[in-house]
Amino acid sequence: MGAPSALVLRMAPILSQARGPVIDIACGRGRNALALARAGVAVLGIDRNAEHLAALHAAAQDESLPVAVARADLESGARPPLAVGRCGAVVVCRYLHRPLAPQLVALLRPGGWLLYETFTIHQRELGYGPSNPDFLLEPGELPRLFPGLEIAEHWEGIDESGERAAALARLAARRPFEPG
Repeated sequence: MGAPSALVLRMAPILSQARGPVIDIACGRGRNALALARAGVAVLGIDRNAEHLAALHAAAQDESLPVAVARADLESGARPPLAVGRCGAVVVCRYLHRPLAPQLVALLRPGGWLLYETFTIHQRELGYGPSNPDFLLEPGELPRLFPGLEIAEHWEGIDESGERAAALARLAARRPFEPG
């Protein structure tokens, strides 16, 4: 399954205070959802792969962790199966579908967090992972995908903390509170 994202681990204490559900988009087998749940965060994991969701559900059940799962194909053009403006946080790691960006922002309540981490074009130089440019960020692209959010943290580079080096971009950003 792999280790949870360093960004997710670092932000877990903040997400534990989130008002509204915390959603892990394209959660796979749940490396980040499980880490957040272990930190006391109730998480909804969304993925299109039923086998991965079953594995996540079983792992959460084994540890009595607050993780729910929902199956959805977010690339089909359908909106995520969530209420707009209600999420305390949206987490996306190692997944990129650019047309989804405005919908992710729309899910956040004022003050809600977006944590996003995915591969950059420099991943091709490392010899594994995605090579299709549709799944790789250009330099500086990640914050530009979310222009209405207040950026708390943005980083791009080679992360050597895992089993294999990865060329990543990371973003922690917040939906602004509405005036008044």
